[in-house]
Formats: sequence, structure tokens, C-alpha cells
Amino acid sequence: MGFKYRITSDDELYFLTLTVVDWVDVFTRKELCLDLIDSLKYCQQHKGLIIYAWCLMPSHLHMVAAVEPGTNRLSDVMRDFKKFTSKKIVQSINEIAESRRDWLLRHFVYAGKFNPKIKDHQFWQEGSHPIELSTFKFIEQKINYIHQNPVEAGMVFRAEDYVLSSAAQYSGEYNALLSVTLIEDLGTGIVYP
Repeated sequence: MGFKYRITSDDELYFLTLTVVDWVDVFTRKELCLDLIDSLKYCQQHKGLIIYAWCLMPSHLHMVAAVEPGTNRLSDVMRDFKKFTSKKIVQSINEIAESRRDWLLRHFVYAGKFNPKIKDHQFWQEGSHPIELSTFKFIEQKINYIHQNPVEAGMVFRAEDYVLSSAAQYSGEYNALLSVTLIEDLGTGIVYP
């Protein structure tokens, strides 16, 4: 039997990966990226989501996140986020100048046909592949991984130049599209990049 990743505690930080079905590159259009970012902002403001680091790649989203104590369960916030963004992004694909519109929509309809939980389109893969982060070293490793993702993909030379991530905030260069709570090692005052 395979190991199933689950959010087991709402008192911990988690490294999360949300992936578009079949790793389809959807977040290549500014409008779709902004739909996702607006949804994350909503979750921060109304559902208690705390984002410590993030990076939106063309086919997936990485985050280090938690929830404010006494608000919602992280698993519930992620479920609602995925449900809402799935509908919103499919709607936006229908409205914007997307050259791959028909192909994308057919792909999402086809993916949804094989999932009894889905009515129309399946946009996200099941789950969010949560990994509990229990030490500063592990947190630092995951934040570095998140921020280096676009560098490793050859999209930018420096992580802080990638607009769709929190790397710029950790480097102190400029404000990003989405606010994050910076993680600092309280013993040394170091902000983890």
C-alpha cells in the first residue's frame, strides 16, 4: 500500500504542491495567474491562510503555508481554494484570448469524466501533496526549493526576478503580488531566502 500524504495537524507548517491535471501548462496567461493570486489573497483575508513562501509555475503551485489558530482547517481551506479556482479558471479560459481554449477545456472535461467527484471539468489533480515541516532546516530547504524552481526551469537567472513567487520579498528587493509572512530564525535573526 502506498503512503498517502495528509494534513494531520493545523498547528504546523506544510509544504504544499497543487498540480494542474496532467501537468498542463495553464499559468502562462497573466489573467489566469491573477485569478489564482486573487483567490490566495481571499483565503488569507477570510479563511486564515498564512503563506510563508510561494511560487506559481506554469503547471503547479508550491507553497509553505499554515492557518491561523482557531480559524479553519488547512485541509478545508485548500479544498475550497481548489474548488473555487477550478471553476474560476475554467470560466476565465472561456473569456480571455486563449489560443488553446478548446484543447484545454476538452482536456479538463476528459479528466473529469473518470472522477466521480467531478461534475464538469477537473482542473487540479487530487490532493495537495502536503509535507509537514518540523525544523528550521527543513523549512529553509523547502523555501529554497520553491524559490529556485523557476531558476532550475530556465525561466530566470535569479529567483528574485521571478514575479510569481515570494523570492523578491525574501531578498528585500521589492513588493510582490502576494503578501507573505517571512520566516526568521529567532535565534540568529536570519530571514530564510
